[in-house]
Amino acid sequence: MAENEDILVSVRNGVGIVTLNRPKAINSLNDVMVAGLQRALTEWENDDAVGSVLLTGAGERGLCAGGDVVALYQSAKSDGSYARKFWWDEYLLNAHIGRFAKPYVALMDGIVMGGGVGVAAHGNVRVVTEKTKMGMPEVGIGFIPDVGGTYLLSRAPGSLGLHAALTGAPFSGADAIALGFADHFVPQARLRDFADAVVTDGHEDALNSYAEEPPASELVAQRDWIDDCYAGDSVAAILDDLRAHAEPAAHDAADLIATRSPIALAVTLTAVRRAEHLATLEEVLQQEFRVSVASAKSHDFVEGIRAQLVDKDRNPQWSPATLEAVDDAAIDAYFASADPDLTF
Repeated sequence: MAENEDILVSVRNGVGIVTLNRPKAINSLNDVMVAGLQRALTEWENDDAVGSVLLTGAGERGLCAGGDVVALYQSAKSDGSYARKFWWDEYLLNAHIGRFAKPYVALMDGIVMGGGVGVAAHGNVRVVTEKTKMGMPEVGIGFIPDVGGTYLLSRAPGSLGLHAALTGAPFSGADAIALGFADHFVPQARLRDFADAVVTDGHEDALNSYAEEPPASELVAQRDWIDDCYAGDSVAAILDDLRAHAEPAAHDAADLIATRSPIALAVTLTAVRRAEHLATLEEVLQQEFRVSVASAKSHDFVEGIRAQLVDKDRNPQWSPATLEAVDDAAIDAYFASADPDLTF
């Protein structure tokens, strides 16, 4: 396959190797990459000659910075049809990865955000390094965590998932393991040798040779104040509790949350708490599809991407501008049927 293609697919020694190949864009996902990975998994799951899958990203900056949101922005500004189809196909892929029966080894080095989490963190052998910078930063662009992110966030210990979702702040590889987004820690300097060993010796021997005890999770160390402050029924209540807490990091979290889209924050809180009561990844992805399709019609999705990635003035004008102006009907509208809903 030509090196200039967006996704490289090959089989070596019974290992299906997928390389996300847009290094200048930190391997941000487009429809070609989603379709290529889906096609490869469909072929390999019924091919006895392929025993496992290895997912990696080209370049030095990270596995995947997320979806190609500028393309989604352009779609949302027109009729939204591209965004809807992209999310439909992407979430079907996320579910496929979640139920893929063979070992699916994801090398989650460097930046792994949004859609990058979706193609990696539902696998069954998820490897991070000390350079991993993971996160679900959607609230910063007027969007809501998707790609099965609310499934993982809702199942993290205590309120750590809500903290990650509402701040949108990145977390470390050690944190990712503690939150349930990853399984194994391999030092970055040994990651290439680990990947080679997956191909030559199999993933279990590779893990035995290269995986190490992860560093302590900084988020877990802060769980007392996080659990205390994120128990509120609304984002406004959570902000009040963060600002009232004696821990300086709580004030920092409040300052960060206060910069995010008010409607996206309110919907994210509801989405994570609803996801906790949904039994399967597929059910959560169906909910996320409804929310994403609604988001594409919202003011804040277009405005957030404009401010962060198009004009880059970093000065989004959110509407509604305050949490107080977000009413329950506006939140509920995000969870209405996408007509038709995503099905599996």
